[in-house]
Amino acid sequence: MRVFRTKSVEQTLAETSEEGHSLQRSLNTWDLAVMGVAVAVGAGIFSIGAQAAAFYAGPAVIISFIIAGVVCGAAVMCYAEFASMLPVSGSAYTFTYTTIGEIAAWVIGWDLILEMLMASSVIAKYWGVYLNDFVHLMGGKNFSTVMNFGSVSIDIAPLVIVAVFTVLLALGTKISARFDGVLTVLKIGIVLFVIVVGFFYIKVENYHPFIPPSQPASEVSGAAVSSAMAQPLWQWATGMSPSVYGVPGILSGAALVFFAFLGFDVVATTCEEAKDPRKTVPRGIFFGMAIVVVLYVLVAIVTTGMVSYKDLAKIPSPSLATGFELAGATWAATVISFGIVIGLTTVVMVLLLGLTRVIFALSRDGLLPRSLSKTGKHGTPVRIQVITGIVVALVAACCNIDVLSDMVNIGTLSAFTLVAIAIPIMRKKRPDLDRSFKIPGNPWIPILIALACFWLMLNLTVLTWVRFLVWLGIGFCVYFGYSYRHSRLGEELSADTVSA
Repeated sequence: MRVFRTKSVEQTLAETSEEGHSLQRSLNTWDLAVMGVAVAVGAGIFSIGAQAAAFYAGPAVIISFIIAGVVCGAAVMCYAEFASMLPVSGSAYTFTYTTIGEIAAWVIGWDLILEMLMASSVIAKYWGVYLNDFVHLMGGKNFSTVMNFGSVSIDIAPLVIVAVFTVLLALGTKISARFDGVLTVLKIGIVLFVIVVGFFYIKVENYHPFIPPSQPASEVSGAAVSSAMAQPLWQWATGMSPSVYGVPGILSGAALVFFAFLGFDVVATTCEEAKDPRKTVPRGIFFGMAIVVVLYVLVAIVTTGMVSYKDLAKIPSPSLATGFELAGATWAATVISFGIVIGLTTVVMVLLLGLTRVIFALSRDGLLPRSLSKTGKHGTPVRIQVITGIVVALVAACCNIDVLSDMVNIGTLSAFTLVAIAIPIMRKKRPDLDRSFKIPGNPWIPILIALACFWLMLNLTVLTWVRFLVWLGIGFCVYFGYSYRHSRLGEELSADTVSA
């Protein structure tokens, strides 16, 4: 079986103009940068830093954010190089298909579907939760978006938000990007307001000790790593007792907060819809990445400065709002709640866009049914958009979903790892290709990026790895049961063999 067959760059580029299966180019640098910020700055900016500080790293969570930001930024450089020479929908899936081969590309595509499907469902679900919270804080005590049909409870809020963006995305990516841009500017303003106000409540003594000494997880109430399945994989594999804080806590915190930088691979999925993508995509990715890193580090500084990490650890689900409440500024909860609703709104849109573009690329290549990749008069894959919208809305509205941030993380990190490995492969395989951006230090820098991403994966929990392997097992069944036999590349290679 020829599972490592690869597509040529020329063939991949030619398929973007295939009638009925092509996307409309309408996005500029600003649209792409806003898209990255829109998906990366959501509810997580108000909660994930506090949780990482409380249960993993203490004030050194600031270092955790910097580590995660550097790793993600370095990986983004790999995406930027591929995007500058291969501006095609599909992101890491497409990049891997032209370098490592079809089976690796399928694994990445399958992982990206898991990442974006789960993330969009979870975010849509919690958009409804935070919408209810905000209305209650504003005085609407009897307001509820949950409807009961006998013993079945359905939250209509996720249905509404997913339906709105499904329609907007079907009508065109540009109009969706404009709407998304307005909301993104608004939520950045809210985040900056919260940061500025928070600086007035900072007490320097809360930063001491900056790196708390390592201690057994069982001694910290609420620490998730107190059980073996919730322990980082490398600690479990080496027989270490579950622990928090210290240097291991900083690294585990970096793996957790990596969820905060989710989204820049989504930007890469829109390459085929960008104007002059060889320039606009790298610029958009870097600009958006810089904004996100600065915002998250500032929020981490404020969160750990307002209140001791020890006090945060006493709260089951600490957040930035918790810090303000403990500091005596309860009014901030309303502002933060409004910021979360706006933040999650933009995240839902970008994740829905990314999910459909990955499925579109898989479908156009025949690894999923080709009929799905048919585009409409607005240059968008309407069928995929509607189907994914229905699935996401139903899952979010009807299911009790835990925040599977680690599952999203492992999908993203696995994609980052393979893209980094693919850089030196493509440099050697096709040195003739025009690259408007090149990552420096090839091949050592890409190799170090891949190792850094893999190390963060090892800091994810044992349970996350178990779920990840189960998902991969299902993916291999789909690939060998359908995708391998229906691959367009496979059909073309078979035809060439017969004619020869």
